[in-house]
Amino acid sequence: MGLYFKEFRKQLPLQAMVLPGIIFMLIFSYYPIYGLSIAFKYYTVVDTIETAPWVGMQNFKIILQDKYFWESVVNTLGISFLKLLFGFTTPIILSIMIYELNEGMFKRIAQTISYLPHFLSWIILGGMLINWLSTTGMVNQVLMFFGHGAKPTNFLLDADKYWWIAALSDTWKEAGWGTVLYLATMAGIDPTYYEAARIDGAGRFRQIMSITLPMMRNIISINFILTVSSLLKSNLDQTLVLMNSQNQPKAEVIDSYVYRMGLVQGDFSYATAAGLGVSIVSVILLVITNRMTSRLNEESVL
Repeated sequence: MGLYFKEFRKQLPLQAMVLPGIIFMLIFSYYPIYGLSIAFKYYTVVDTIETAPWVGMQNFKIILQDKYFWESVVNTLGISFLKLLFGFTTPIILSIMIYELNEGMFKRIAQTISYLPHFLSWIILGGMLINWLSTTGMVNQVLMFFGHGAKPTNFLLDADKYWWIAALSDTWKEAGWGTVLYLATMAGIDPTYYEAARIDGAGRFRQIMSITLPMMRNIISINFILTVSSLLKSNLDQTLVLMNSQNQPKAEVIDSYVYRMGLVQGDFSYATAAGLGVSIVSVILLVITNRMTSRLNEESVL
């Protein structure tokens, strides 16, 4: 114990730097866990967490019988699987393309342009998409120019198209930023591997398949684990901006439904129970995906 305190005193400046982060997590991450108890209570705005009556699993039973909640689950999974298909693979492909470019002005410009949408809020990007996808917007103008579609269409009013709009727009916003980890990983690859491959006659595509992708396996596995564990999580900002009364049957996701039930309608117990259930399922998905990827690559275990 004495040795421990001796080492602690030696690292006191570093410990002091960590302390604000610990305090922040205690206040905003751990203390609110106590509020999860209202998922098992009948809580109203006139009650406190302590005085609200216990109802056990009643809120969870209501959720299981709520067809609108299950519609939001279907929408969330549909959008999330499309985001997994495009949003997970696009950063990998884009990072390889950027990495293969020769050092110079064009490479820096390409990286900057790909990063830019990440730093814009969904309020800005949502306004752009609403404009582009309207009947007089850019998308309709381009389609009409090439002779596709004689009658302009407001795509955001077509519920059947919303999943694709949500997935592709999210990919557009985050793909460039998602290349940061991959580019950092590729920068650490020993260039002698590529030199040896070129001597053996391997072209660029063969070098990518035999050197670049295998060297990125660890970070790809970890990102895949985190992406799958977030299948039941959705982009609330995006949904609130792009959702309207016409596309709501396909646009309503779990997070927006919980938001409406909790903050709009004031059913805090229902909203807390739904959020708790989603979090539990997400943890289960995290564990299952981690076990599956660990069999392929032990170093990717979280």
